[in-house]
Amino acid sequence: MTQMRFTEEDFNTFTIEGLDARMEVLKETVRPKLTALGEHFAPTLSALTGDEMFPHVAKHARRSVNPPADSWVAFANSKRGYKKLPHFQIGLWETHVFVWFAIIYESPIKEEYGKLLEANQETITKNIPDSFVWSADHTKPGVHKQSEMDKEQLKTLFERLQTVKKAELLCGIQLQKEEVLNMNNQEFLQRIDDAFKQLAFLYRFTQKVSQA
Repeated sequence: MTQMRFTEEDFNTFTIEGLDARMEVLKETVRPKLTALGEHFAPTLSALTGDEMFPHVAKHARRSVNPPADSWVAFANSKRGYKKLPHFQIGLWETHVFVWFAIIYESPIKEEYGKLLEANQETITKNIPDSFVWSADHTKPGVHKQSEMDKEQLKTLFERLQTVKKAELLCGIQLQKEEVLNMNNQEFLQRIDDAFKQLAFLYRFTQKVSQA
C-alpha cells in the first residue's frame, strides 16, 4: 500500500522560508500524499454519505508572497470545487494533522444549516465524541475541544453561522505531530477512517437542508 502517513520531512515543509522554496518541497513531498489520501478516502466518504465525493488537493495558486502555513485535500460532491459545499478535509500544519467536516464562509446554506444545528444541539453532542474539536476559522490552527465547551459556547458557534457573513464551522480531530510519527501507515488511515464515520453524521444534516 502507498505510504500516506506524514513524516517529519512533511511537517517540516511548513518551516521552509519563502514562497517558492516551500512550494517546491510541498509539491514534491506533501502533495503526492494528499493526492493518495484523496483517492483512498473518496470511495469511503461516498459510501458514508450517499453522495459521490470528489477529492480536491489544495493548489495555493493565488499566493504571490506568503507561503502556505498548511495544506490539505478536500472532498465534496462536485468535481468543480468544494468551497461553497459542505465538505471534508485531511491536511497538516507544521504541528499537527487535521481531519475536518467543514462549512466555510462561501457556503450559501450556512444560515439554514446553523438553524438546524442549533435545533439539534443535544443530538449532535451525543453523536460527536467529546474528544473531537470545533473551530470557527479554517485559516487558524486554534480549536475548542467539545469536552471543554459548555452548551452556550457551542450554541454561539451555531448562531454565528446564521448571522455572521464570514462565519465558518469545522468539526473533527487533530493528531499532534509526535502522535502521527509514532503511527504506522495503517494506524494513520484507521484514525482518519474512524473520524469520518463520526463526522458523516454532521454531513447528513446538510443533506436535509439541501433537500428542503
